[in-house]
Amino acid sequence: QVQLVESGGGLVQPGGSLRLSCAASGSVVSIVTADWYRQAPGNQREFVASITDVGKTKYADSVKGRFTISLDNAKKMVYLQMNTLKPEDTAVYYCHAGITTGPIAYDDFWGQGTQVTVSS
Repeated sequence: QVQLVESGGGLVQPGGSLRLSCAASGSVVSIVTADWYRQAPGNQREFVASITDVGKTKYADSVKGRFTISLDNAKKMVYLQMNTLKPEDTAVYYCHAGITTGPIAYDDFWGQGTQVTVSS
């Protein structure tokens, strides 16, 4: 069994920064891909950023140049550095990862989410 646990959310003023962390635990051999999604009240869950185990990254246009995703497979951690935050970044942020759990076993998992609120 694999668990993803996000942390690092909170209340921050516009223009501020936060760093979200996602810890993978359990039967984790390797994180192959990892993504961050977010969902604001009344909105659908939307893609924020993704990274592969070879370091290829992709970002939503709305966060390009402000957010940076990173992956540390040795620590089984995924991070999202968020700078120059705007009120429209307010949402619950979810970690999602494709993980190998055995020699021929691969599955994807979701975390429970962490709240980010950008407000003065």
